[in-house]
Amino acid sequence: MPDPLTSQSVLSLSRNFMESRILLTAAELNLFALLAPRPLTAEEAARRLPGNLRAVTILLDALAAMGFLGKNEGRYQCLPPASHFLSPDRPDSVLPMVLHAAHLWERWSHLTETVGSGPRSFETPHQDEERLRSFIGAMHAIAAPMASRVVGMVDPGKARALLDVGGASGTYTIAFLLAAPEMKATLFDRPPVIEMARKRLQEAGMLERTALVAGDFYSDNLPAGHDLAFLSAIIHQNSPEQNLRLYKKIFRSLNPGGRIVIRDHIMDPDRTEPLSGAVFAVNMLLATEGGNTYTFEEIQRDLLEAGFGRIRLIQKGEHMDGLAEGFKP
Repeated sequence: MPDPLTSQSVLSLSRNFMESRILLTAAELNLFALLAPRPLTAEEAARRLPGNLRAVTILLDALAAMGFLGKNEGRYQCLPPASHFLSPDRPDSVLPMVLHAAHLWERWSHLTETVGSGPRSFETPHQDEERLRSFIGAMHAIAAPMASRVVGMVDPGKARALLDVGGASGTYTIAFLLAAPEMKATLFDRPPVIEMARKRLQEAGMLERTALVAGDFYSDNLPAGHDLAFLSAIIHQNSPEQNLRLYKKIFRSLNPGGRIVIRDHIMDPDRTEPLSGAVFAVNMLLATEGGNTYTFEEIQRDLLEAGFGRIRLIQKGEHMDGLAEGFKP
């Protein structure tokens, strides 16, 4: 349960966007990469951006006050740990997720209008290369710290043929292959994403164990012959009707006895917990035509209609790590 509201907590929440916007602007300007190698004065930073000196100085001072920069004798530098997790070159960087949040800022600015008159349009992060790369990078930044734990909860057991539906750059494919040395995988995603997956799988030494299949699961059939299908962070972008169609495609792709595992926000029946899922549903209101976060009962209903049985909740989860499974008879 959230902490009880007070007048001060309400006021603090109403102002949280200010520090968030400072961070997002610094990321969009690539300030952290600029200031990591060596300290710069505000004048030097303004010339290199380029930017307005007064504005750059105020922004740098705010970032220093927030702990993102060090300031010494009028020079600013991005120091550890911020320089580590905001570097564009480190594998554990969260910078792609921060840049994705900057894109979300534009979308969320229309929430009042959307609640009043309905969504204006349904822009997705797949529309241009920059946003697609930022989105896929953000998904990796979210998934990487918890992938091995999630795979452990799934327990691939004797499964030897994995289908990673909408597998992005392969974060979970790699985790499954590490956990099950005899397993081979098929990663299915859109053509530009497949190339991103190829690079990550090559770096992880898993490319020879993975078939990369380009397609669109909304319009194309899925490859057949699998005994485990992993559907990670997909169902929230769909309407119930879209999810049912996708479950039926996955059902057809599985061998008899095969298993589907869904990772996503899984809401309590009253839809107010977990908080992260309730907030994410608002994100889907702003980003999709029919997306939402779903209760286990809703997932169970649609899996049953698609033909699955032995459906159970593996774990509820608090951070889009809810897990549910079902089996093809």
